[in-house]
Amino acid sequence: MASTTLASRPRPRPAHTKGSTHCAYTPDGSRLVTVGSNNTIRLYKTGFDGEPFNIDESQEQNVAVAAHDDFFVAGSEDGTVSLYSLSANKFERFLLRSSLPVRDVALSPDGKWCAVASDELTVKLVDTKDNTSVLTLREHGKPTKHLAFDPKGTLLTLACTDGVVYVYSLTAAQPELIHRVDGIIGRLETDSEVSAQIAWHPDGRAFALPTPTRDIQVVSKNDWEKQRVFSGHEGSITALAWSPNGALLASAAKDKKILVWSVKDQSVIARYEYADVMDLAWHPIKNLLSFTTFDGEVYICPDFVAEQFASFLKLPRQPAPFIHDPLAEISTNARRQESNGNKTGPRPRRDSLDSLDALLAEEYGDEDDDFVVDDDGAGYTLNTNGKRPAEDEGIVGEHANKRFNMMRPQYHDSFQPGATPWRGNRKYLCLNLIGFVWTVDQDSHHTVTVEFYDHEFHKDFHFTDTFLYDQACLNEHGTLFSCPPKDDAPATIFYRPHETWTHRTDWRTQLPKGEAVLAMSLSDSFVTVTTTANYVRVYTLFGIPYRVYRPKSTPMVSCASWRDYVLTMGNGPVGGDGRTKLLYTIQNVKRDEICQNEDTVALPEGATVKSVFFSDHGEPCIYDSTGTLLTLLHWRQPSRAYWVPLLDTKLLARLASGRKKESYFPIAVADNKFHCIILKGGDHYPYFPRPLLSEFDFSIPLTSQPAGQKPKKKKRANNSDSFGEDLDEDMEDPSDAEEEDAEESESRKLEQTFLLKGIQAAQLTDLVDATAGNNTQRAALARLELDIDKTLLQLLAIECREGEDRGMRALEVVRLMRDRSGRMIEAAGKVAERYGRSILGDKIREVGEELLAGDDEFE
Repeated sequence: MASTTLASRPRPRPAHTKGSTHCAYTPDGSRLVTVGSNNTIRLYKTGFDGEPFNIDESQEQNVAVAAHDDFFVAGSEDGTVSLYSLSANKFERFLLRSSLPVRDVALSPDGKWCAVASDELTVKLVDTKDNTSVLTLREHGKPTKHLAFDPKGTLLTLACTDGVVYVYSLTAAQPELIHRVDGIIGRLETDSEVSAQIAWHPDGRAFALPTPTRDIQVVSKNDWEKQRVFSGHEGSITALAWSPNGALLASAAKDKKILVWSVKDQSVIARYEYADVMDLAWHPIKNLLSFTTFDGEVYICPDFVAEQFASFLKLPRQPAPFIHDPLAEISTNARRQESNGNKTGPRPRRDSLDSLDALLAEEYGDEDDDFVVDDDGAGYTLNTNGKRPAEDEGIVGEHANKRFNMMRPQYHDSFQPGATPWRGNRKYLCLNLIGFVWTVDQDSHHTVTVEFYDHEFHKDFHFTDTFLYDQACLNEHGTLFSCPPKDDAPATIFYRPHETWTHRTDWRTQLPKGEAVLAMSLSDSFVTVTTTANYVRVYTLFGIPYRVYRPKSTPMVSCASWRDYVLTMGNGPVGGDGRTKLLYTIQNVKRDEICQNEDTVALPEGATVKSVFFSDHGEPCIYDSTGTLLTLLHWRQPSRAYWVPLLDTKLLARLASGRKKESYFPIAVADNKFHCIILKGGDHYPYFPRPLLSEFDFSIPLTSQPAGQKPKKKKRANNSDSFGEDLDEDMEDPSDAEEEDAEESESRKLEQTFLLKGIQAAQLTDLVDATAGNNTQRAALARLELDIDKTLLQLLAIECREGEDRGMRALEVVRLMRDRSGRMIEAAGKVAERYGRSILGDKIREVGEELLAGDDEFE
């Protein structure tokens, strides 16, 4: 775009001597405060073109200023931070004295705290009403050049000389360093004219930083990843400022230009020629921007944005420029759709956990309830009365009854198993034991990469994606992709087989217009797709439509498949807490048989499903938000299925100390192990570079104590009547205690083995009964039952060593044995005899006689 000149080029106002000059508007926009190298501070009244009011008794070499409605603070190179009253227009008191030069100051949004950056290795937070109350930030350990509060005042960001942005949380009594953003700003000296200014977007979800490559990089607060980039300056950037509504960004650089950017598309809408600009300040309400230069001059520019773009400043608060805005993702709670794809129904209740309103209230506070995403840049939608809708009014088809709106259910959001959300411009479309699929958003297109773990059978491939696929499935036979509908283009499903006995044939099919894919699954026999129209669409592997139906539980949540079986999940009836119950259905598509019909997914209160998949042996599994892995038993028999926990990751021994905090991203269940990716640092999803897979043995949650560890016994009080006995117990031989610990640990391991083998046996029995089983399966089941009995024999030996008082428990162990030939009962009797348990031996023989007599009670 060609250079744009102001209708009336503003005159420079000599305000200060040559040197560092800075400015700031008060939040109410009534005055502009400027500070500079001389000992005079100037106050310019908005709308008044006469001489400013001067405060002469200020410090010299002021390098930073921050203003509130009633006061402002200024930082000086002599190490002082001064507070000035705006009601009296005079110096009031010193807030802080530093031993080294101050470089920047910032006020929290409520004006309570003043943050001070200096050449010292710490940052100070000073209470503006009581300067004896000071908090010190030490963990960054480097001099700080710039700092900034986020719009809510809960975070403080520091740009330090080591080229790292440090993020502190201010929600606790003591500030806590929560993140380091590295690789964006460059190393710099605190007295450099080049800026590393941190400019928070008004919506509070991102901030902008100047980079050494003369770009402006936006960084997301949610995941600290790079988002959109503003490129156009030819010199190092010296100043940044968002417009109050976040629709425009102004920047100045050493190329002697001020650029004004449209935030929505990162395009330059105006260029102005001004040299040595050091600071920029938008007026909070008006089309007015002021800036200062190194020559000590102040420019106040009314009608700064040209008339054709002035409407941008009249828009409601605009969203930060994300590559993939999480608020724009498809969410069942944010918008429901009818079968024809049209959106209908109201917004969810405000206190819904994942509702759009709740997200906005959490991020921006009550003042931002009118936040609107403006998609066309021309304004925002008006209702039939020509007014903006009230907070309680809906988007499309909203019911007028507010009490009715408060009773809206909260739906479980849909998800694609094995996928991650966008993080920056990258996203995993699929992660499993076959390989992984990931995509990179290149603005005009995506680049998709499919990589395999076993390169002996499959070759990696990479392609340019113009369809913008956002979901994928991968198995040994092929890769399945889908893209969302966009403009007039419908959603598309694309299947690419790895190889066939003929020439490899890809196929594509389009969904009806307006219908989007919620989740997909790929098996050896079928492709299954669930959609926003609440349809389940089943295709053969060569694209032939096989079945289309609408399940009873809607909206749909997810799906999984294995061979001819398809598991679908959907939202069911609403519970007393306003949340819908999650229901699942399993059916054999080829035989058209329902195995489980609209049964409940077993979840604790408030928990959600994170992933659903079939194991390598074809057993349905889920992983929930509490970190528990569950499998479904007896699912081939209608109304007999129930969920059994295989692992509670919160009880893993690696987390027992409490010092390690991590979570787990589920990948698969295979070889009787849980395969996952370990996530550290509070992450919820894996990111790049691709992390390694980890595996954990199953461990049914029986006790909160990790195996192999026994709680220490508390010492008894010495004032007991039986002091001698107590002392004897306290002075127990360490070798005896160690032996007892070992036996208890071994007993717990055997109990785990017994339960896990029992689950495997139940799964294999169901398979044999449902398929009439072959000899291999029946032999495997016999070996499994023999292993269970051997485990019980080992458990019996431990009980016998404990003494006769454990006889009833030992006899119960014998009754649990599965062998009906009498051989295992005979072996149990020999174990009892070996340890001299004659009475127990007699009882075991009675059990054997009952077995041989076919006693029903024994059965």
